[in-house]
Amino acid sequence: MTITTVRGVRDILPEESPTWQLLEESARQIFAAYGYREIRTPLFEKTELFARAVGATSDIVEKEMYTFNDRGGDSLSLRPEGTASVVRSFIENNLQRALPWAVYYMGPMFRYERPQKGRFRQFHQMGCELFGAEGPLADAEMMAMIVRLLRRLQIDDALTLEINSLGCASCRGPYRERLFAFLQERQAQLCGNCIQRLQRNPLRILDCKGEGCRGVARQAPAMQESLCPPCADHFCGLQELLNGMELPYMVNPLLVRGLDYYTRTAFEVTTTALGAQNAVAAGGRYDGLVAEMGGQAVPAIGFAMGMERLALLLEGKGLRNGSRSGCYLLAVGAEAGRQALFLAEQWRSAGVAVQMDWLGGSLKAQLRRADRALAAQVLILGEQELAEQSVLFKDLRDGGQRLIHWGQVVESLRALS
Repeated sequence: MTITTVRGVRDILPEESPTWQLLEESARQIFAAYGYREIRTPLFEKTELFARAVGATSDIVEKEMYTFNDRGGDSLSLRPEGTASVVRSFIENNLQRALPWAVYYMGPMFRYERPQKGRFRQFHQMGCELFGAEGPLADAEMMAMIVRLLRRLQIDDALTLEINSLGCASCRGPYRERLFAFLQERQAQLCGNCIQRLQRNPLRILDCKGEGCRGVARQAPAMQESLCPPCADHFCGLQELLNGMELPYMVNPLLVRGLDYYTRTAFEVTTTALGAQNAVAAGGRYDGLVAEMGGQAVPAIGFAMGMERLALLLEGKGLRNGSRSGCYLLAVGAEAGRQALFLAEQWRSAGVAVQMDWLGGSLKAQLRRADRALAAQVLILGEQELAEQSVLFKDLRDGGQRLIHWGQVVESLRALS
């Protein structure tokens, strides 16, 4: 019996890696251009961190976390999202003195969810967190950065930026009471999960995907009607900035996000190209989270992007396999294979990349493998070339070929790079 992967996880095969490398490299360039630096946090943390940050009553903490006791009896959890760990690091390393503090991260997250297209139990996110900026300028710039990245990847044509305001502690309390009274009268139309949410956190009902609950939510009082003057000004200022940058968006009053720590701005970037799993980026403000986690009161905003879903969008654009690149060295015959090893090492020492064919065999078979490897050029070393100290250079992109002396290979390959 063979051993297979755990349900909900998958391998990223070498044929897919160019897509992921494109995502990562593009994101690093864009994030750096906006002043963000990389942070790398542990894959697991104390369970208490996520319970306090994400919310003890959230679906993530109650149903989806991978939690275990280590040999010392401590409760640990694989990270289900990135913000909590970044906030913990910000507080633990006393970075309140280094404001503004802007970081980005990339890596795997873990949630016990029902696997489906674009959703896995081990999934990958990249995201940014900005500490210290309070006004809507930071919100607008972060959204512009996301759109810039998506445009760089050429996957922005089927995307929509949705925004909402969740208010602050002073205006969310009265709104919660209005919403509770409205929903209590309509309990019969709610699903079982939302009936339980009604007592604990009625705002989560607005995010339910059930058709009956969605119908009730569309009739519910909107948060914008209950915003206090500072929150209303913040949301109005954000829209003015987005309009000024000519950044298309829509206001979605049902956008509440699935985490307890969000305040004021919440946003998502959705697509029509992936079916039900339509969010490719999401985030918002969490101005009170640092203080709740034991640090000083510091305003903050962040977002995360699902890398599997971005990869699917790139695949839909025909970019999955990447483009041809690199050089493939073929040798026909035992002596040619021996000499090819020596030559490849010399050329690599001179700074050019050369991949050898490890399996040997006929020239036709080796050419097939070079084609599968998406090589841009091949160098063929046979008996005649061995005698003449040359290689047959063949360009797999345009079919051109010529003989090149061993001493001219490095210069020829550099000229193509």
